[in-house]
Amino acid sequence: MQHNVCVFSSSSSTLAPIYYEHARVLGELLGKNNMNLVYGGSKVGTMYEIAKSAKENGSKIIGVMPEKLYNFGVSWDKCDEFYLTKDMRSRKAKLDECSDCVIAMAGGFGTLEELSEMFVQKQLGYNNKPIIFLNTNGFYDNLLKFYDEIIKKSFAKESARDLYFVANNPQEAINYILNYDFKEVKLTMEDIYTKIPESVKAKN
Repeated sequence: MQHNVCVFSSSSSTLAPIYYEHARVLGELLGKNNMNLVYGGSKVGTMYEIAKSAKENGSKIIGVMPEKLYNFGVSWDKCDEFYLTKDMRSRKAKLDECSDCVIAMAGGFGTLEELSEMFVQKQLGYNNKPIIFLNTNGFYDNLLKFYDEIIKKSFAKESARDLYFVANNPQEAINYILNYDFKEVKLTMEDIYTKIPESVKAKN
């Protein structure tokens, strides 16, 4: 099965070298494992590094960019498919539509927004996509601690830990996809809610 892997990453060109290196390695591994890249369509930052590397190693590149960013002239003209969207909301929907796997590299507020929506969709059973944090240089350590706090204080069920995987390097991320069970998952009300009031149970 050929996978379309959506990678959230950064548009910054002023990061530590390790982030660009992991982007290049991840792109190489996508190509060598017959996986396509779905990404933000940009020619800057780690977004460009992974796209260029994936393309060089045989991946099909699917770029998705909102009109406002496209008008800045930052789109990559080497994408095999390129979709222009009206805004960020429609961009997220297109990224979701085009992909069956999600990898979040180190990124800024945009990455967190995109990742959160994918995360909640899986939590509510709208899909069963593998969601992977590529935790380069421990970048996501504090966010993962916050997730632990959410679960500890009962804002989410303990089973929420099964919704994502933390990879310390690109190879671990690819291995997780290669071994992932893509079967359809149908969730019940009990799977989603931490405690269901009796009045709600009675109606169901």
